[in-house]
Amino acid sequence: MTAAIDYPLATATLSAALKDEARRIGFDLVGIAPAVAPDGFHSFQEWLREGRAGEMAYLPDREAAYEHPRHVLESVRSVVMLAANYHAEAGTRRTGFQPVREQRSREDRHADGRVENPSYESVPASVARYAQGIEDYHDVLKRKLRKLADFLHAQRPNCRTRGVVDTAPLLERDFARLAGLGWFGKNTMLINKRLGSWLFLAALLTDVELEADQPHESSHCGTCTRCLDACPTDAFPEPYVLDARRCIAYLNIELRGPVPMELRDGMGDWLFGCDVCQDVCPWNRKAPLTSEPSFQPVADLSPADAVELLQLDEAGFRERFHSTPLSRPKRSGLLRNAAIVLGNSGRLDAVPALIAALADPEPLIRGAAAWALGKLGDDDARSALCERLALESDAAVIDELTSATAVIAS
Repeated sequence: MTAAIDYPLATATLSAALKDEARRIGFDLVGIAPAVAPDGFHSFQEWLREGRAGEMAYLPDREAAYEHPRHVLESVRSVVMLAANYHAEAGTRRTGFQPVREQRSREDRHADGRVENPSYESVPASVARYAQGIEDYHDVLKRKLRKLADFLHAQRPNCRTRGVVDTAPLLERDFARLAGLGWFGKNTMLINKRLGSWLFLAALLTDVELEADQPHESSHCGTCTRCLDACPTDAFPEPYVLDARRCIAYLNIELRGPVPMELRDGMGDWLFGCDVCQDVCPWNRKAPLTSEPSFQPVADLSPADAVELLQLDEAGFRERFHSTPLSRPKRSGLLRNAAIVLGNSGRLDAVPALIAALADPEPLIRGAAAWALGKLGDDDARSALCERLALESDAAVIDELTSATAVIAS
């Protein structure tokens, strides 16, 4: 007769203990889902077929892998879904643009682009809450996942685990709903009754059979359409469907080329990401603040200064943003965004910085600066555009310069 293996904890007890450990480590929500094919896989395929992923080629490239979590961990039996609240007391989002009291000089600027002169009022640029912290959330959550995996390995020494933070082909939202963490809002975000939608999701896949939670079957959005109505670029063709190609967060993070002309006005003052559909959600009105130190906002990102950022060189950009989410669009993308923010600001005092950007080595930045100067449209802007047009060799930038001068002339 084969002797029974003496595991430290039985399955039900282990599942409860794992949840307790997850909360102790710092996760705000935890639930367990079985390793099954996610309900949303076919909708995901249809979404890809419709081209709504835009230039995010990594999604269709790995399409088949989203069919089942075994493509992430071959022997997976359970998916532990975790959420961390990132709702911090951010600085006031400045949708209006204030006059400059005093122009800064180059002598006021540090090598990394920071400004010493305290009397200068910046041209504010909004950064999504999730990216305002002092550390990239991927790194924070991965550390917590490793600790949770260590706990499970201590109880099941021969088990296999894999931690995931939105980089593997796993439909995290589907498994979060299956694990009972919340429902899908009409803006496609996962919403929890207590915490709202300010949530980072993470998953710990394991070959250990754990006790699954009941899925969250109900929805609590009712007839509310505030998220859909508030979107500045009409990125929701219908409830529960996001067209990434029109989403501000896609335009200023994922899109590598010029932002489509017709969507630039709608970007407003959003430099990186967008929180509009979450800001208006009633479930976020009473969302508690996070206690995680790494998610507390950095002062110069809540808001950022579009003029200051537009003058960063490559070395300054790397020094300032290399370990943050803002590195994702690279210097060319972030400064493109800063130029669009300045164009939307109506601030004529931004013209000198935009004129300087017409000589930037990156065509993407030159083109965005040209568009912004066309919107601001004073005599200095027109003269600079004409001068640059005589020198420019990039066809796309020539088109931007020509269009911008025509806008001013009209």
